[in-house]
Amino acid sequence: MHPPCEMMADSFLPAMREAVARQLAGEGFSQGRIAGLMGVTQASVSLYLKSKGRSSTLLRQLGVPDEDGRLYASLLAEDLKKNPVYAVGTLYSIWSDLLGRGSMCPAHRSLYPQLAQCDVCVKAFGGRETESAGAIEHVAEAVSLVERSSAFVKIMPEVSVNIAYAPKGASSTQEIVAVPGRIVRVGSAARSFLKPEYGASTHVARVLLTVMGHDPAMRSSMNVRYDPRMARALRGMRLKPLALKDTQVKSESEMIASLKNALGSATGRVEAVVDPGAPGLEPGLYLFARDAVEVARLGLKVARAYSAEA
Repeated sequence: MHPPCEMMADSFLPAMREAVARQLAGEGFSQGRIAGLMGVTQASVSLYLKSKGRSSTLLRQLGVPDEDGRLYASLLAEDLKKNPVYAVGTLYSIWSDLLGRGSMCPAHRSLYPQLAQCDVCVKAFGGRETESAGAIEHVAEAVSLVERSSAFVKIMPEVSVNIAYAPKGASSTQEIVAVPGRIVRVGSAARSFLKPEYGASTHVARVLLTVMGHDPAMRSSMNVRYDPRMARALRGMRLKPLALKDTQVKSESEMIASLKNALGSATGRVEAVVDPGAPGLEPGLYLFARDAVEVARLGLKVARAYSAEA
C-alpha cells in the first residue's frame, strides 16, 4: 500500500519548510528566530537557506508551479508569525486541495504504476456534495466580489484578508466558513488560492462569534486595514466604528477580551470595530453584516471611500 501521504512526508513537507525558511529570511528574520517559528533546529534552517532551489525542484516534480509554491510559502510564513497552529491548518488545507483536484495523481502514478486507475483522493477530498455546500458557495461568491474589484487591494492589511460567515446555528470556529490561507494581494489584485471551508479561520471567526453574542443578526465579518486615511473615509461614510481601548494588547485572547468589554457598553448595531493594534501588531478594521455577500459589498463601499480620500 502506498498512500500519497508518503509524498507529503518525503517531498511536499520538506519543500515547503525550505520555501518558508527562505520567505522568512527574506523578511529579515534570523536563523534562530526562523528555527523557533518552524519548530526545527537552526542547523536545519541553515541547510534550507544554503540549498539551491531544491524546494522548487521538489514542487515541480509534484506538479506544483513555482508561482503557487511561492504563494503557499507566503501564506504559511504569515501564519507561523501569528500561531503555529494556523500554519498546520493552512498546510493541511493546501495539501487536501491538491489531492482533491487530482494535482498529485500524475506524480503518485509515476511512482506506483499499479495505481494508474486510482481516484481515491479525488473522491475523498474533491468536490463532495454535502449539506455545507450552500454556505461554502455563499462565501465563494463574496470572495469573487472582492477579487474583481480594483479598489479593494488598497484596503488590504499586511496580514491579508479573510471573510468569515456563520451559518445558522454556528457556535464555534469549526462551524464558521472562511478562506484557508486568507485572501492575499497578488500584484494589483486580491486573490484567494483555496476554496472556502469550515474551520478555516480562527481569529476572524472568533471576532465574529464575539460580535454575534451582542447581535446574532451580524453573521459575517471581514478584516481590512486601518489608518488615518481609513478613519477619514469612515467619517465621510458616516460609519462610526466601535473602537477598542488602546491597551497595548499582545495576544488574540486579550484582543477578544477587549472586544467583549467594548460590546458590553455598545448600543445598537455594530457594523465596524477598530483594533488600534500594539507595538509589532498592525491596527485593523473589522466589518460586519448579515451575510458574506453583504459584508463584501460593505468592504467594496469602504474601499471606494478610501480611494476617494487619496
